[in-house]
Amino acid sequence: MRKADVIIVGSGVSALQLAKHLSEDTNVIVFTKSKATHGNSSYAQGGISAAIKEDDDPFAHYLDTVEAGRYTNQSQYTLEMTREAPAIINELIAEGCEFDRNPDGHLQLGREGGHHDYRIVHSGGDQTGKRLMKHLIQQLPDTIELYEDHFVYDLVIHENRCYGVKCLTKNGTRTFTAAHVILSTGGCGQLYSLTSNAETITGDGIALAYQAGAEITDMEFIQFHPTLLYKDGRTHGLVTEAVRGEGAVLLNENGDAIMDGVHPLRDLAPRNVVAQTIYQQLQQGHHVYLDIRSISDFSKRFPTVAKLCEAHNIDIQKGQIPVSPGCHFSMGGIATDRFGRTAVNGLYALGEAACTGVHGANRLASNSLLEGLVFGKRLAAFINSTEGLPELPDLPERKPSLHHSIVDLPPVKELQQRMMDLVGMVRTEQQLLQQKEWLDSFRIDEWFTFDLSLLTTKQVTTLFMLQTAWLITCSALERKESRGAHFRSDFPEELKVWQQKQSVHKRNVEKRNIHEPIYL
Repeated sequence: MRKADVIIVGSGVSALQLAKHLSEDTNVIVFTKSKATHGNSSYAQGGISAAIKEDDDPFAHYLDTVEAGRYTNQSQYTLEMTREAPAIINELIAEGCEFDRNPDGHLQLGREGGHHDYRIVHSGGDQTGKRLMKHLIQQLPDTIELYEDHFVYDLVIHENRCYGVKCLTKNGTRTFTAAHVILSTGGCGQLYSLTSNAETITGDGIALAYQAGAEITDMEFIQFHPTLLYKDGRTHGLVTEAVRGEGAVLLNENGDAIMDGVHPLRDLAPRNVVAQTIYQQLQQGHHVYLDIRSISDFSKRFPTVAKLCEAHNIDIQKGQIPVSPGCHFSMGGIATDRFGRTAVNGLYALGEAACTGVHGANRLASNSLLEGLVFGKRLAAFINSTEGLPELPDLPERKPSLHHSIVDLPPVKELQQRMMDLVGMVRTEQQLLQQKEWLDSFRIDEWFTFDLSLLTTKQVTTLFMLQTAWLITCSALERKESRGAHFRSDFPEELKVWQQKQSVHKRNVEKRNIHEPIYL
C-alpha cells in the first residue's frame, strides 16, 4: 500500500484550492478518474460572486443567497462565505490571477439571476472556470502527486474511520492510505438526460460516502439551469446566466417576454423560477429563445457561448439562441461542518459533492466557485493544524466475490431518461414511487457487499449512478412541499406560500440598513 498524508479524490477548483494551501511538508496525492481538467470547474462560465464594489456589502450578498436558497441555508456558514469572498478575490489577484477589467482599470462586474447588484467577477468573458483552473494548477507545489485515470471505487473504512482509497487503474487495482481523505468529485448531473455537466460527473463521491456511513442530506434539491443550448431535442452546452445579466431577454416564438409578470427580477429571477417558467412554455408546445440583440460585441463578451453556437449552426447574428433547462447543480450531498468534516472520522468533502448548507434549496448564481475556494482554503488550514495522525490498523478481509444471482445493471441512457421524466423539474408522488420501485429492483445495497474490483469502471460508474439516483428519489418523496429547486405538482400550494414570503422579505430588505449586525 502506498501511504500519504492527504488524499484528494477529484481535481476541480475546491480540490486544487485545498492542495495549494496545504503545508509544503504535507505529502499529498490527487486522484482523478479522467484528466485533471475534465470536470465541471473548467466549464464554469459566469464567474465568482463577491461584494467587492464600494457600495455593495457581504450582508447584501448573504441576503440574496438565502432568498434564492428559500431560507433553508445554514445561516452562519453562508454569512461567513459572503464575508470571506472579497478577500478570496483579492488573494487571487495578488497571486497573478487575471480578471476582466473596465478601461479605467476597475474590475468589470457582472450581474446574474437572484443578485440585486453587480458583483460577479469574471475572466475572459465567459471563461472564468477555465482560467481559474489554469491559475490554481500553476500555483500547486511540485511535491503534489497527480494520478490521472485512477478511478476510486471504494474507501478503506474501519470502525467509522476512513484510512484510504481503492482505485481501478489501467494496470489493475491499487490501495492508497492516508490520515485525511477528501471527496471532491463534483455532483451528479449526468444522472439526467439533459444536463450542463461534464461526462465525468456521475455522483461517485456521494455514493462512496453513503456506503461508508456518512450522512447524505438535501438530495431532493437538484438545480436545473434555465438556459442550455437546445437543438434537435437535445441540450448541447451551457449558455451562461451572465448573458441575461447583460440584458438578454427570454422570448417564445411569438415574441412574448415570458418572464414578464412572473417575478420582480424578471429574467434575472432565481434559477428555479426561470427554469420552471421555461419548462411550462415548452410543455405548452412553445419554443423559447434567448434574445441577445441588445448585447453589442456578443462574441467578444461571451466567446465560449459564441463558439458553442457556431459548432451547432446557430447564427448569433440573428440574435436568438434556442434554450431549454437542464440539470446543472446539486445543492445536497455529503453533510459536512464548516471545515468539511463528515460523520466518518478522517473523511472530508468539498465542492459540489459536499453539502455545507450555503446554497439552501437553490444555489445563487456564481456561488459555486466561491464555495469551493472558501471551504478549500478553510479545510487546508484545519488539516495544517492537526497532529497525532492515526496508524493504519489491520484491515478486515476483502469482500466476497460477486454472487451469480445479482441482476444485470440497466443501460445508463435508460436511467438518465427515467430520472428526467420522473424525478426532474416537476415531480409527483406517483412518479417518484414508480422510479423508486424500478431502482429497488436492481438490489443496489446487495451489490456493495461484494468486491467491486471485479467489475469494470463502466459497471461501477453505473452502480454509483443508481445509488445516487435512489438517494435523490427517496429524498424527493420525503419532502412533501415545493421549495426552491424541488417542485412537487401534487403540493402546489407551497409555492404560493413561498411567493408571499418572498414579497414580505423583499420589503423588509429595502427598509433595512445592511450594515447593521445580524444575530444568528
